[in-house]
Amino acid sequence: MRTSATAITKKMAAQLVHLPEVERLSPACLRILGGNPGKFSLQGTNTYLVGTGPRRLLIDTGHGRPSWITALKRALSDEGNVTIQSALLTHWHPDHVGGVVDLVRHSPGTKIYKRDRDQNVSMSEAGAGDWLDIEDGQVFQVEGATLRAVHTPGHTTDHMAFVLQEEDALFTGDNVLGHGTAVFEDLQTYLQSLKKMEGLVTGRGYPGHGAVLPEAKAKVAEYIVHRHEREKQVLEVLGSAKGGEDGRGDDATSRIARPDCWTPIELVKVIYKAYPESLHGPASAGIVQILQKLRAEDKVVSENDDKWRLQDERSSL
Repeated sequence: MRTSATAITKKMAAQLVHLPEVERLSPACLRILGGNPGKFSLQGTNTYLVGTGPRRLLIDTGHGRPSWITALKRALSDEGNVTIQSALLTHWHPDHVGGVVDLVRHSPGTKIYKRDRDQNVSMSEAGAGDWLDIEDGQVFQVEGATLRAVHTPGHTTDHMAFVLQEEDALFTGDNVLGHGTAVFEDLQTYLQSLKKMEGLVTGRGYPGHGAVLPEAKAKVAEYIVHRHEREKQVLEVLGSAKGGEDGRGDDATSRIARPDCWTPIELVKVIYKAYPESLHGPASAGIVQILQKLRAEDKVVSENDDKWRLQDERSSL
């Protein structure tokens, strides 16, 4: 029986730690949840109010859910009627920029920053034409907090991480999450960004989704190892025969009949066989990224991007 998306979402939610709607994480960092929990957004998008003085920085704005702007207003009031000097958007995805409309309505003087400011954002959306660009290495400062922007493409081309210098901490955006692994647009670029992020701080990580990372450096290193393990799995399955519990066939018949081409979804069904079928689609997109990287390294070849085999194999079809 196929498991429903609702059942999967509930099961995943049960595996996640509870996060309060508003929670102080450090003297200079307050997390406000976006009010949009889900299969991919986990407990919801994390937005962060950063600083200790009367003017603060905001990282991301959630999906535009009414509960988020209500929680943000309450937090601003509880902090002593502080205002938001600038909002820094980690990337263009709707669950990170969707609340800009409500933010600007509440705080018209707030400056909105995003890398490649016009990319993937309608010029009519929340006055996007007035948004400011974020430069790699740009510094944003308020009382109690200095943030240094670092361009870390991979999840998206405009993705930015931010180093909180006072805490030696890192806002990781969606490149690194508080639970599970992240999706990416380009694997090679993503791995390069992870290597860059690994050397940025030794303290905590504040992710775009999920709980605080006790050690950002260790979690980034874990992500890098995981990606290499997935790459190794793809190569192993491409070198195996279809059929059998582990995807291999060792007898003479299997070797003679051995097909040398695999589709991405066939690879997914072997590598992700322990995962719900509803997750195979997103997993397939990641497998395609791995295959494209391996092709660029001359380790695999493809037929119309649909069937793949190892570079040194010869088709027996």
